Amino acid sequence: MTFRALALVALLVVAGCAMPVPTDAPDADTPPGNDPGTERGTDRPTTVEAVDRANPYGEGTLVVAVENSVDDSRDFEPLVREALDYWEENAERYAGYDVDYRLASDAEEPDLIVRFVPEVSDCGREDHIAGCAPRVTSGPVERPVVVHVRGGFSDRSTVRVLQHELGHTLGLDHDDEPRDVMARQSVLTTLPQRDATERALPWNDSTLSVYVDASAVPADERDATRRQVAAALGYFADGADGAVPENVSFTRVDDPADADVVVRFDEESPCRSGPGSCGVVEGTDPDGDGALETYSRLEITLTDLDTDAVAWHVGRWLGYGFGLRGEEYPEPLRESASYDERRSEWWA
Repeated sequence: MTFRALALVALLVVAGCAMPVPTDAPDADTPPGNDPGTERGTDRPTTVEAVDRANPYGEGTLVVAVENSVDDSRDFEPLVREALDYWEENAERYAGYDVDYRLASDAEEPDLIVRFVPEVSDCGREDHIAGCAPRVTSGPVERPVVVHVRGGFSDRSTVRVLQHELGHTLGLDHDDEPRDVMARQSVLTTLPQRDATERALPWNDSTLSVYVDASAVPADERDATRRQVAAALGYFADGADGAVPENVSFTRVDDPADADVVVRFDEESPCRSGPGSCGVVEGTDPDGDGALETYSRLEITLTDLDTDAVAWHVGRWLGYGFGLRGEEYPEPLRESASYDERRSEWWA
């Protein structure tokens, strides 16, 4: 009896391109917004009929027990029942034989146990395993057959994992029909989590690596430009007047691929025309609500800015990358800052 695992593709990497920040007009700034993208599923049509084969269990009705070692407040039985109903309707078509399921009472010996656990391990060589079950292809079957499912997923994703693992107990392998159920990997979402903007630190680490590309800046302005970037970074490393945790720090790297934060000066902006700045955050949306829960990268692009305004624009986008919105910004970096205030040593 071989075991099969469903590989999790849950941490969706999505990007939010925020509204650009123009440069000179005192009232030109608009609060950045986020467009995090949408979840992409893996459903595909299924048309292939299974070849008839003998039922390895030797009987048509299987008794199923549900064990929960994850969350006593959550009732998994309705989700298990939904997955069982799916195979009652589809087993003959795809597995080659008909099957019925009945949830076990406390006194019954089950044919099948569905066990919800904090983590799934020891099931092949897959990483990020969402569930594990033996592939049952022939009898006699040693009972109970045990299916492990990782807890913490949303209801919809939990049913998807259950359908997949139960398919293995009916003899189906990865990428057998129905392929939307039996695919080796699946996009799954967790139970609701706090969004990045609701976290004191929306990054997985308090030390962020920074890459600065000032090659497009005129040579005689580069040193002053780098000092401006350093001033903005230093302000946030000092806590940004209480707006970010005190343990935030930055390290410089020489390769943008290694950076959490990339600051680029470019002749053309990727998100606006004319002078100004814009930023893009990337991160993960494990609960699939359309909002990032953590950030993994911030890219800041500055175009045709006065050198003494660079620090303000970098600071504005660093604030965005720390989840600040509206009045959460420290006063020097709020959109109400005047033309002169943006060009002052506001960080001092």
